[in-house]
Amino acid sequence: MSRRAPASGIRRYVNVVNLGGLAIVVLSTLPLYWMLASSFKGPGEISAAPPTLAPKAPTLGNYAEAFVRNGIGRYLLNSVLVASVSTAVVLGLSFFAGYALARTPLRGRGPLMTALLMLSVFPPIALVVPLFLLERQLGLLNSYAGLIVPYVALNLPFAIWIMRNYLVGIPHELEEAATVDGAGPLRIVLTVIAPLARPGLFTAGIFTFTATWAEFLLALTFNSEDGHRTVPVGIALFTSQYTVPYGTLFAGAVAATLPIGILVLIFRRSIVSGMTSGAVKG
Repeated sequence: MSRRAPASGIRRYVNVVNLGGLAIVVLSTLPLYWMLASSFKGPGEISAAPPTLAPKAPTLGNYAEAFVRNGIGRYLLNSVLVASVSTAVVLGLSFFAGYALARTPLRGRGPLMTALLMLSVFPPIALVVPLFLLERQLGLLNSYAGLIVPYVALNLPFAIWIMRNYLVGIPHELEEAATVDGAGPLRIVLTVIAPLARPGLFTAGIFTFTATWAEFLLALTFNSEDGHRTVPVGIALFTSQYTVPYGTLFAGAVAATLPIGILVLIFRRSIVSGMTSGAVKG
């Protein structure tokens, strides 16, 4: 009996943990399911009481309204361009900066890493006014560059922090062996270190792409012309003074969420690997 009691206690503990995990999953996915289901409902069914869990008469009218009348396709293309270019620039700069911090003897490395982490959580709202005045003087308002430049600056510190913590774990012996074989510094970095750093690059890239894709405040402030608006601002402008087209909003939200979900699903293993490596190395 003394042996069975601990075993039964462990089973109860495991069951409680499993139930807690299931509850977290349900609570996390329920808003996504509601958004997806509501995007196929008509106006009357969306506002029905009590609400329906699944659309009784599914319709694609909301998506037609979002893409044809409200032009969300143009906003999606703008977001893809801005987020992709910003992510590419951030990854290139953060990789070389992280490599330098991981390999070069540097005084004050600890305070510098702390400063990078502090800068990564600095609230963008504090920079809106000075950045707006600066971009107005430089003529960058209502342009892609007007968003790409601040996005790179805001996301670079966290990407450097991730890359440095990941690159620290790559053995020095690999570089020494490549040096003996006659490889130069740039070749070593690009052909030896870069392939091994892919999980860290994927992690930094996903964080940067997601942050730039979902950013709203700077995109709303710097771009007032419809041709350069990104998808968060475009969806927000679906509403009018007297009406709120909930179905169209849900359809636009699904279209805006789908690319991020696909990226995370494809690179999920690399993201987890990069995050755990950055968490235990320093």
